[in-house]
Amino acid sequence: MKIFIAKDAGYCFGVRDAVNIAYDTASEHGEVYMLGTIVHNERVIENLDKAGAKVVNDFEDVPDGKTLLFRAHGTSPELWKKAKNKNINLVDGTCPLVTEIHHEIKTLEKEGRKTIIIGDHGHDEVVAIAAQVEKPIIIANIGEAKKMRRIKRAGIVTQSTQMIENVQEIINVLMQKVYDLRFINTICFPTRRNHEQIKELACQCDVMVVIGSFTSANSKRLTQLSLERNKRSYQVTSAEELKEEMFNNCASVGISAGASTPDEIIEEVVTKIKKISKNSEGAILYE
Repeated sequence: MKIFIAKDAGYCFGVRDAVNIAYDTASEHGEVYMLGTIVHNERVIENLDKAGAKVVNDFEDVPDGKTLLFRAHGTSPELWKKAKNKNINLVDGTCPLVTEIHHEIKTLEKEGRKTIIIGDHGHDEVVAIAAQVEKPIIIANIGEAKKMRRIKRAGIVTQSTQMIENVQEIINVLMQKVYDLRFINTICFPTRRNHEQIKELACQCDVMVVIGSFTSANSKRLTQLSLERNKRSYQVTSAEELKEEMFNNCASVGISAGASTPDEIIEEVVTKIKKISKNSEGAILYE
């Protein structure tokens, strides 16, 4: 059985940088606090906790004089202001591509446009983007787009991990509802590449395995894209969840992983599949 791994599977540079910052800060200061999980992966959070990077749910839970790390998904201006007035050290782990989205939506607002975010309601990144402007509209799907009232001037940004198909469907509707519409495509490049690779792999392989937490929006989107093209697609969080029967009558398997999935979990999954298939050859990198 041949094993193909999507070249851009796993950590994107923004997540990798944020995780490294968390480890480095914990090492330097003995411990570091994070408001919510820095990335959506249970193993990463568990390992960070052991290294001294602690998750807290409330700003007031950060002790005076300690260090607070703002996570990759972005943070509201209000929280930044509160943090600066508290006796704590601040470290910014925000993905630079998410920061760029913050700049873009503020620019749209300055142009006098009603701001629209195409993204998942309640997602950490979308909440932070929405906090940059006054009363933005958040649209998650085409059904919500159809219910939106007509607007004279509007501007759109997207959550960085959105599927282009969903964005295109929504914009097609909004073009009929907004007279002066400006769209800025803020789907990040790592997401675009990973999506394109999994679309191709899913059509070429007998079985697809997507590795990622079920709390990870981008991992679930990868699974959705794969399932639309290959019904034998499985999302797993670790190698332990792989079953031999998944690979019955399988000559080729494709592997991808969400942006919050560390290299070690991908390697464990590859090793398990090789064991199941009795394959001693290395996996093939799919570009």
